[in-house]
Amino acid sequence: MTDGYLWFEGIPFSVLGFSSEVLKEACAQFVIKDEDTVLVTYPKSGTNWMIEILCLIHSHGDTKWIRSVPIWERSPWIETDVGYKRLNEREGPRLMSSHLPFHLFPKSLFTSKAKVIYIMRNPKDVLVSGYYHQTMTKLCKQPESLEQYFQWFMQGNVSYGSWFEHIRGWLSMRDRENVLLLSYEELQKDPRSTIERICQFLGKKLSPEELDSVLKNSSFQVMKLNKMSNYEMVPETFITKPFLITRKGICGDWKNHLTVAQAEAFDKVYQEKMLGFPKGLFPWE
Repeated sequence: MTDGYLWFEGIPFSVLGFSSEVLKEACAQFVIKDEDTVLVTYPKSGTNWMIEILCLIHSHGDTKWIRSVPIWERSPWIETDVGYKRLNEREGPRLMSSHLPFHLFPKSLFTSKAKVIYIMRNPKDVLVSGYYHQTMTKLCKQPESLEQYFQWFMQGNVSYGSWFEHIRGWLSMRDRENVLLLSYEELQKDPRSTIERICQFLGKKLSPEELDSVLKNSSFQVMKLNKMSNYEMVPETFITKPFLITRKGICGDWKNHLTVAQAEAFDKVYQEKMLGFPKGLFPWE
């Protein structure tokens, strides 16, 4: 653990909030039920934004839930010590989140009818967002520079491992009828239509007024001010104050941070790793 990570099955996890015992039990034994909704993402791909949207869809636009319960309690993480305990104690249809790579995910998912939403994002934006996130948390070793973090990211030596392996694994599920593949980019470009697709996928019918409320209250501006959603309540054991889940909430910000040489090096690896996927699948290409 000299690199500041807890390693499990070849994947690095934070040493805070995770344990080998819970990871082993969650990956092997956690039971996902047909009525559950599972949100899966690689870190910094829009997870919290989607949790807020899903909570508002569930409550038909009513804001009481998102303003009274912390976001990590509304949709607990399967693989964390606290999240795993909460989910096992919860009855009825559950909303849950995870960053787990495909090969470590609880096997019960693959025989269930649970609704799975997988969100992907331009990996260059993921990289930059991940860098700033890691410099503000105490969850693992902090990079000395963006250049150092760039090398870690390209090697997969960051929390939850390689972005390339993560997305390749989960995209193998994209043709299943209980799986909805979304991108951060389409959600930002046309949030209303994307939210309507989510509602249709989940079998939820919202009135125009309820949909308006989902749009308004899951916006960057509103989430940033909601202390139940912006991680303002997280103890300083885990984060460096001030810290918000939403730094900028825009697409293409990587252009303001990566050098031409870094972008070219990234593109070369990307072409090699993502070979074989159909054109048009990724909106950032």
